[in-house]
Amino acid sequence: MTMPTQGSGLDSGYHPDAGAPHTAAEVKSNSLGDLMRQVTTDLSTLMRQEVELAKAEIRQEGKKAGKAAGLFGGAGFGGYMVALFVSIAVWQFMDNVMDSGLAALIVAVIWAVVAAVLYSMAKKNAQHVRGLKQTNDSVQRIPDALKPHPEGVTR
Repeated sequence: MTMPTQGSGLDSGYHPDAGAPHTAAEVKSNSLGDLMRQVTTDLSTLMRQEVELAKAEIRQEGKKAGKAAGLFGGAGFGGYMVALFVSIAVWQFMDNVMDSGLAALIVAVIWAVVAAVLYSMAKKNAQHVRGLKQTNDSVQRIPDALKPHPEGVTR
């Protein structure tokens, strides 16, 4: 997949036919229909480029989110298995020297600490997912005239 390399056409003077900014004389010599065709072509190109940028960013960030989700899942499963077997072993060991209920409570506290550590590691990995930064920056540069306006506003 290729990333768009040309400007939006709105502020850079981009023109698909000429490839250079238009002078005032060139604009005056064109019919209104030609100017509208050029504007709609430029807007169409801009929107296609924005969609392609968003797709590329979603794929990139999706990989990071998938990795974080896998780590969350692995941490959860690993924590469960360790908690299960160690809990049984510790509980049985402590049951020999104290009341069974107290031994179970001590084991539960130990696994609460383990769960907190696993959660903090997963949260740290999830913070590396940054969203669609380039697309958001690019959309912010679209002129206000192209953005939707609230209902009831007349021009």
